[in-house]
Amino acid sequence: MSVHAERDQTAVSILDVLGAKGKRKLAVLTAYDFSGAVLAERSGADVLLVGDSLGMVMLGRKDTMSVTLDEMIHHCRAVLQGSRRCLVIGDMPFMTYERGVDEALSSAARLCREGGVRAVKLEGGRQVLPQVRALVEAGIPVCGHIGLLPQRAAALGGFKVQARTAESAYVLLQDALALQEAGCFVLVMEAVPAPVAARITARLRIPTIGIGAGPDCDGQVLVYHDVLGLYSEFVPKFVKQYLQGGELIGRALEQYVLEVGKGTFPGPEHSFSIKDEELKKLDQLLEGSPAASA
Repeated sequence: MSVHAERDQTAVSILDVLGAKGKRKLAVLTAYDFSGAVLAERSGADVLLVGDSLGMVMLGRKDTMSVTLDEMIHHCRAVLQGSRRCLVIGDMPFMTYERGVDEALSSAARLCREGGVRAVKLEGGRQVLPQVRALVEAGIPVCGHIGLLPQRAAALGGFKVQARTAESAYVLLQDALALQEAGCFVLVMEAVPAPVAARITARLRIPTIGIGAGPDCDGQVLVYHDVLGLYSEFVPKFVKQYLQGGELIGRALEQYVLEVGKGTFPGPEHSFSIKDEELKKLDQLLEGSPAASA
């Protein structure tokens, strides 16, 4: 039985996430498809984030900005097929909420109704407060995201650590407090100096989830493919690869190709049999067939 079997019996709720603050660390993993969701859930993770990072790790794009709402819905539905216990959060893609409350409500409604997620995540600080308030008032739980904002990386000068001055760190804290008051139930902090993230975490009532934000956040999130060593295009400093999955899978595939070429796969143990008498009947039928006489 899994060491997480007891927790596996009950679905993780928004209240569970809120209640973890100060009591235990929350483990969050990204997931993009059925098989990934099954494995991530079996690990005992609390939350699965269907991130727009799928644009890079699943679709081979250079960034997240081209991911569409339809693509997010497609992947959210696949993840929901493999998840029964974890709280599943769906990313709102670039330009599906920035233009105003109505657009945010429409996009989030589709993610929840068609994608099946139970909460949505959007990037930004005080500039997205109207959208956050509207979503919360409509009954859609919201996860905030501050610090490095991948959807706005170009405007931030690239994928760089944020809040490295006292002034910018103070602005980040004000954003965090504002998002909390607007109704966010959890807050992702990305690429923020650990001492800054620790101070923000201590001043919030809601949990913080760090990614490159040090050990003092209330939880951590990593990309599934980074954890397993499946994505080598870019490995940030904050990533810990727990497995060199790309190498292991590559060797397995090479062995398969080799055995097919040699004719050693499939072997008898991978093949199905037929009764001898049925095979003899088949041979007789084949001998009398037009193809055999030709």
